[in-house]
Amino acid sequence: MADDELGRSLGLYPTLMISMGAMIGSGIFVLPAIGYSIAGPAVVLSYVLAALVVLPAALSKAEMATAMPQSGGTYLYIDRALGPLFGTIAGIGAWFSLTFKSAFALVGLGAYLMLPELVPIGEGSLTAVGLGLAAAVVVLNILGTELSGRVQAIIVTAVLAGLVAYALNAGVAAEGDRFAEFASSGSSGVVTAAAFVFVSYAGVTKVASVAEEVKEPGRNLPRGMLGSLAIMSGVYIAIVGAIVGLTEPAVLTGGGPEGEPSLTPMADGADALFGDAGIAIVSALAVVALTSMANAGVLSTSRFPLAMSRDNLLPARLGEIDERFSTPRNSVLLTGAVLLFLIAQVNVVQLAEMASAFTILVFAFENVALIAFREAEVPSYQPEWTAPGYPYVQLFGLVGGLGLLSQMGRLPLLGAAGIVLGGVALYLVYGRPRTDRTGAVGTIIHGRRDQADDGLASTETD
Repeated sequence: MADDELGRSLGLYPTLMISMGAMIGSGIFVLPAIGYSIAGPAVVLSYVLAALVVLPAALSKAEMATAMPQSGGTYLYIDRALGPLFGTIAGIGAWFSLTFKSAFALVGLGAYLMLPELVPIGEGSLTAVGLGLAAAVVVLNILGTELSGRVQAIIVTAVLAGLVAYALNAGVAAEGDRFAEFASSGSSGVVTAAAFVFVSYAGVTKVASVAEEVKEPGRNLPRGMLGSLAIMSGVYIAIVGAIVGLTEPAVLTGGGPEGEPSLTPMADGADALFGDAGIAIVSALAVVALTSMANAGVLSTSRFPLAMSRDNLLPARLGEIDERFSTPRNSVLLTGAVLLFLIAQVNVVQLAEMASAFTILVFAFENVALIAFREAEVPSYQPEWTAPGYPYVQLFGLVGGLGLLSQMGRLPLLGAAGIVLGGVALYLVYGRPRTDRTGAVGTIIHGRRDQADDGLASTETD
């Protein structure tokens, strides 16, 4: 193995668990009540709508991952399809979105730690706990991908078992009349809530960023991505429906700090289902799941700077592999430093909003990237698995994503615009002088120019 290569140590099960672990977290344990405050009981449909908009990007990314099973995921595919300028924007955007999501997960677990049925701690200790957990996750990711993958598989399996038990018991105790005014917020409320909870599914394609470390990528990557999306869509619908059926509307919409939506909706439902003991169990489950989510986030997010450094879009030191643990140590440390800063400085709801906005934007780019590869007919693009429904599925994903992005409000849109401008500036200052590559789109443009030149020459000869 070369010094700058990563070992293939992840089979199908850990691959599936990394993807699911990135989704078993804030989308279940924190966001449902916030979504409920926007859409009412129809928040269940918001999760369905978000999954439908995510599906085209998952299909597109699964195909591209089998053609380019290397570290970098989203950055790599968009860079090779649309060129290094868009690759820089996508790489920085994906890195920020997933780091925001990991920070949101670690900050969100603080609300569960405050519950007296678990281990009550003071307000001043919440940030310290989040920072401590973040530091532990960073160390785990430096120690090795295989170790991190094994830990992820154990945690996700245990959490998933607890969620299934929660949903099954809720089927008996839930009150149907809480769904009576199902569509009280109308279709606009469903769409707006879908944009907000979109980040819940961000992890579905996260495993592609560690594709270089997956065994049999042509087989395991599509199965891992699409399998995790199918499983987690069902889990989300069941759990969110259970929370709505078990919990008083006033608790969901005003049970949080200072009368805001509850940040512990799973525990609120557990109180009605199991009593104080249930709250303690669910809260412990939330802490484990949210930590797992952050671990999966750092594992995959740190591969973006690694891939960009290999393409001379970021300093070469970020591409160095630790000789002892075979992990991108510097890239992990950079991701960890930003994670710690976000936990210490940014509001939890703003973290969720920014993560969703960046994720929607990047997923829209991924659909465009697949179209570019297919239309350019690049000889080196030979995927082992192809996405069905081309190009209609990708166009639906693009239009649907932009539609959801328009519902996010001013701050997330400004943040997304800032990432785009920052990516452009980084490319012009650092990347452009060091690279002269063009993507698949450049192949299409040059081909059309050649055809136009040939046509003009023919006309002049005539």
